[in-house]
Amino acid sequence: MTVDVNKTDGPGGARGGGPEVIKAIPVRHPLRYVSALIALGLLVAIVYAFAQSDKINWATIPDYFFNERILDGVVETMKLTVLAMLIGVVLGIVLAVMRLSKNPVTSGIAWFYIWFFRGTPVLVQLFVWFNLGLVFEYINLGPFYKDQWSDFMTPMLTALLGLGLNEAAYMAEICRAGLLSVDEGQTEAAHALGMSHSKTLRRIVIPQSMRVIVPPTGNEVINMLKTTSLVSAVQYLDLFRVTQQIGERSTATVEMYFLAAAWYLVMTSILSVGQYYVERFYAKGSTRTLPPTPMQRLKAAVIPSRNLSGGLR
Repeated sequence: MTVDVNKTDGPGGARGGGPEVIKAIPVRHPLRYVSALIALGLLVAIVYAFAQSDKINWATIPDYFFNERILDGVVETMKLTVLAMLIGVVLGIVLAVMRLSKNPVTSGIAWFYIWFFRGTPVLVQLFVWFNLGLVFEYINLGPFYKDQWSDFMTPMLTALLGLGLNEAAYMAEICRAGLLSVDEGQTEAAHALGMSHSKTLRRIVIPQSMRVIVPPTGNEVINMLKTTSLVSAVQYLDLFRVTQQIGERSTATVEMYFLAAAWYLVMTSILSVGQYYVERFYAKGSTRTLPPTPMQRLKAAVIPSRNLSGGLR
């Protein structure tokens, strides 16, 4: 922004002895408008290309969007996401603490777990769990439970184990980074006050590490939501599996894929808003001013700000 200072005359360097009037002239950025027009043109061209395609029946998508089976698939996908992330977070915290342990056996077990589950694809792990009946024909827990592995390892349990145990390996590294971000002096001070190691973790270390753990955890939740589409390979009726079945029976396969993509966008958008507010909550105390909420940004964009200085225009 450039500032234009009016010429003055008279005593004291000001016209008529009054204060100088400063006129602020904003710097223009023509390239911004050019790039915006190019991006808008590309978007219109892509939308037009899809809309003009006579091989896709777009009317099928709104007809099935709120179909009962589709909504059941959405519920199953969200349920699987929450349960798998719960397993991943809880086990990830345990693995992170084990990884930081001074006991070489404990830290070695945690390192091997992380190495194995991060080094193999999720889809492969799902198939391994689903086909373990070739190794373990029966599962015998004594007087509590006994059954064939094929009946015990249901698609739901396969999906939970495959996704949850894999996620725990990633959450372990995220939690470990968060725990290491807390200054060691905090732990030493807590021990000096007589607090045990477990209480120090619960009361001192973990609360302070949350502002480092929460952002990547939010990304992992969104990634988990999309990864659940892999469980269709083990016959679990999630959103993607249901849309596949409807597409095969209605001969609208591509349309159902677009419908599934639309629902995934809706769910990830909702989770992104939740992630923003969680991050904003844990940012208290670490930043001087909290970032504005979406509503505050909208008000700032729509309602012009008041002129704080009479000389600025």
